[in-house]
Amino acid sequence: MDESKPMINFDLSEIADGRLQSKFNKEMKRVITNLLDPNTDAKKKRSVTVKVTLTPSKKDRLVDIDIDVKSALAPEIGVSTLMMVGRDVNTGEVAANELKSGTPGQTYFDGKDGKVKLDDGTPVEKVEAQEAAKQATQQEDKTNTGVIDFQRKQN
Repeated sequence: MDESKPMINFDLSEIADGRLQSKFNKEMKRVITNLLDPNTDAKKKRSVTVKVTLTPSKKDRLVDIDIDVKSALAPEIGVSTLMMVGRDVNTGEVAANELKSGTPGQTYFDGKDGKVKLDDGTPVEKVEAQEAAKQATQQEDKTNTGVIDFQRKQN
């Protein structure tokens, strides 16, 4: 008996012309990608399973071999948020906005763009500009009585 050649010559990296190794590498890449995904639980276990099934053939001393490679990944973590719901006081239409500040009615500092925003994410400076324009229009309507004051009128 030649001791240099193993009794069972079944090199997993060479089986099926290297396709087992290729499948294993593909599943390992999926597992590593899942490990690096910030939307998954970093502490959950992942696995790669190689299943080799041997089925005796009806032919003389032959065995059919089926090889499966599967991975078990960590599921994505669910996300949750709060939504403010109500009706628009002017139109009666239903309205909904995600609560961004954490507390209804509270402003917050948005670290993404450095602006102070309302609880629904609207920049305060935008609301202040709209309010100033609205007040200017109301003031103009109060002073516009239909009488033209030629002394105050500017060309």
